[in-house]
Amino acid sequence: MSIKGLENINIASQEILPSPRELKLKLPISEEAKNNIGEFRETIGRILKRKDDRLLVIVGPCSIHDFEAAKEYADKLKKLADELKENIYIVMRVYFEKPRTTVGWKGFINDPYLDDSFKIGDGLLKARELLIHLADIGLPAGTEALDPITPQYLGDLVSWTAI
Repeated sequence: MSIKGLENINIASQEILPSPRELKLKLPISEEAKNNIGEFRETIGRILKRKDDRLLVIVGPCSIHDFEAAKEYADKLKKLADELKENIYIVMRVYFEKPRTTVGWKGFINDPYLDDSFKIGDGLLKARELLIHLADIGLPAGTEALDPITPQYLGDLVSWTAI
């Protein structure tokens, strides 16, 4: 048997993903968003070090599955965050992957259309677009670091990460 008969025997198709640099060039962040993210990270750090006595609250869906619904939720959550900012610091939970799912949907990045098409490039693009929206409106984003390549595409937009 040749080596060719042993390679990729369970692979239905392949897709070349954009590099993290290419995706960041396609969807850059504004200076204001960069400043917001820096401030979000500093504030979260102060709260965790008990130098800021506000309660840090990570709130949101178990996982993102609908881009427009996530933006709508973020806009509403931003209003609440502004109302409560004196006592509570709200970070939107924006989980894109489902690591404990052994069967079924694998998450927004892996299958953004929920149809087993596994358009990972589209998932990374839409995930980045959503995180940019959050940074632009002034709402910190928290996510779960699972896949070792995902932070290369999205890490510049995340304010808090669970491991």
